This record gives sequence, C-alpha cells and structure tokens, in this order.
Amino acid sequence: MSTNVADSSLPAQRLLGKVAIVTGGASGIGEGIVRLFHKHGAKICILDVQDELGQQICESLSNDDSNICYLHCDVSNEDDVRQAIDFTVDKFSTLDIMVNNAGVMEPHNPDIRTFDLNRFEKTMNINAKGTFIGMKHAARIMMPNKKGTIVSTSSMASVIAGVSPHAYTASKHAIVGLTQNVAAELGKHGIRVNCVSPYGVPTPLTFNQLPKEYVTDEVIAGARKQITMKANLQGVDLTVDDVANAVLFFASDDAKYVSGTNLLVDGGFSSVNHSFGFFR
Repeated sequence: MSTNVADSSLPAQRLLGKVAIVTGGASGIGEGIVRLFHKHGAKICILDVQDELGQQICESLSNDDSNICYLHCDVSNEDDVRQAIDFTVDKFSTLDIMVNNAGVMEPHNPDIRTFDLNRFEKTMNINAKGTFIGMKHAARIMMPNKKGTIVSTSSMASVIAGVSPHAYTASKHAIVGLTQNVAAELGKHGIRVNCVSPYGVPTPLTFNQLPKEYVTDEVIAGARKQITMKANLQGVDLTVDDVANAVLFFASDDAKYVSGTNLLVDGGFSSVNHSFGFFR
C-alpha cells in the first residue's frame, strides 16, 4: 500500500530549500559546515581561495545536481564578496544564510615588541574586516526580504586571554562585537546574527604556518592529544562536526528567536580558572 506520508524514520532536513554561502568552506571547519548543510538540504555557494579543494568538495557532493558551487573569493576584498553574493543570488534566487567562517592565525610571538605589524593587519583584514564585509553584503540582500540569518566563526579566544596570538585574539573579539552590534541593527528587519566560539580543533588553520611536509598524520595526532589533555571536558574530543552542528542550529529555525549570541563550544574551558587546578 503506497503512501504520500514522509518516512518518519528519516532525519529531517533542517535547511531544505535554503540558500547558504560559506566562506572558508574548502577545508577545516568550513568544509564540515558545507557537508552538514548539504546533508540538510541547503543550496550552497562555497567561497575560498583554495580553488582545488573547493572544486573537489563540489564534485564529491554534486551528484549531478546544481545545488552546490564554488567561487574564488578573498573575503578581505569587498568587490570579491559583493560579486560572489550577487552570483549566488542570481544562481539560487535568494540568500537565506551567510556563514562568515574564513580565517587565518598568525604564528605565536611571545614578545609584543617584535610583533610584525604586517601580520597583525593581515589577520585583522581577513578575520574581522572579512566578517564585516560578509555581514554588510548579506544584509543588502536580506533586509528587503525581512528575513535571514548570519553566523560567524569566532573562538574561545574571544572570551579568555592567553590561549592565542595577539592579532587572532583581537580579531575574534571584534567578531563578537560585530555580531552583537549588527544583531541590534538588523533585528527590526527579521534578521538574526550570531557567532560560534569553539575550543581548539586540529584543522589546516592550526598548521598553516608550517611547511606542508611537516604536517603529517603524526603531527596532527600529537596536536589533537595536546588539545585534549588541556581541555576541561574529558572523555570526548571536540571535532569539526561539533562546531558545524552549532552553526546548523543558528542557521535553522530551531534558533528562530536567538540573536546576538556568542555560543561557546569549548566544553566549559573558558568558565574555569585553570591556574588554580582545584579539580585536577
């Protein structure tokens, strides 16, 4: 006996028919977001500067359909972002979700007196300025529609000191401030603005200052072990998928009345003064 009722055993697609842009979507956390959004039925445009990786993801997910595409985009270049968003709207008719995930991290320098200002500016341009540009041009499309959601990737470095280099920390604080300020402006237009701040996840960003030949499986496993040892929440490892699930929550109707929020996905790390060690 046939039925038109959907199989209740199948997981619901929480973004079915939604159009999303994911910056920095060719690797790491961005790739995890892209794959999860695709699984939940979204139409996606990946923006990145890693052209080969971006195309590979599209090929692995396309299944002969046209619901995913890749564009080369430098998020610190406003013309690149404007054109990419216009391309997405032309292709998919609208923009429902903007994920500002692209980011870089400068090498750690323990002496501020020798900090390279050019590196500081590069990090701020991509992480903070790039997020602002993404918000600006997403709002340009979303405001007339009176709906939409903007999600940005910050870091636990936005709320706790001493865990990341100076420019990276400053840029992630900036993202939280922008999230709250832009949420305050766009609320009257029905647009939600939030950010996600994860604990350490071993991704290409973690190793981007090392020569590629040094980034072996052994090095990645060692970094993961160190991150896990220093974590507050034990017995479970933070993965890219955990961060992607937090972004999915903000992007979906499950968070329809949540805006201006910085969601810490850090296992309680930032809520503890680890220097005391009372619980160790």
